[in-house]
Amino acid sequence: MEDCSGWRNKRNAKRKGHTIVAASRFIVLLFCLNGTVIHFASAQPEREKEKIKAVILKETVSFMNVDHKSWSDQWLHVPYAYWTYADSSGSTFIDGWSAIDKTYESYFKDQKPSNAKITDEWIDVRLYGNAAYVRFIQKQTDNIDVDETSQVRVLEKSNGVWKIVHVGVVVKYPKR
Repeated sequence: MEDCSGWRNKRNAKRKGHTIVAASRFIVLLFCLNGTVIHFASAQPEREKEKIKAVILKETVSFMNVDHKSWSDQWLHVPYAYWTYADSSGSTFIDGWSAIDKTYESYFKDQKPSNAKITDEWIDVRLYGNAAYVRFIQKQTDNIDVDETSQVRVLEKSNGVWKIVHVGVVVKYPKR
C-alpha cells in the first residue's frame, strides 16, 4: 500500500493556508468595522447632546411664547420632577410634575408672549446612559435690559425621547 502521508501533509498545508488567508481577511474586516463602530460611537454622543440642547431650547421658547402644550411636552411627567429658582429676593422650589404644572397654570392663562432674544452659552453637557446633566448661561435681552441666569437641567430619555426632570435657575446680578 502506498504511503499517503505526503498527500495528507500537502492537503493540510493547503487548508492551513486557506485558514490563514480567511483569518487575515476576517481580521482586516474587524479592523474596518471597528473603525466604523468607533466613528459611530464617537458621533453618537454629539448627536444626543444636540437633541438634548434642542429640548432645552424648545422648553425655553415655549415658556416665553406662553405655549403650555409645547412647554409641557418637554417635561417628563413624574413625581420626582423638580424646579428651583433663586434671585435677590430669595429662592423657591416646586416638587413633582403636577405641582410644577399647577404653579404655572395662571402664567399660561394670563401672560403675553415675550419678544426677548434668548442666547445660551453651553458650559457642560454630560451623558450618563439614559440621563443627562446640562449647565449653561442664558441671556434674555429685551428692550429694557439683559437678564443673565446660570441654569442646570437634568434630563431622562423616556421611550427614546429626552425629557426634562429638573430645572434649576439662579439669577446673576452685576458685580458692584
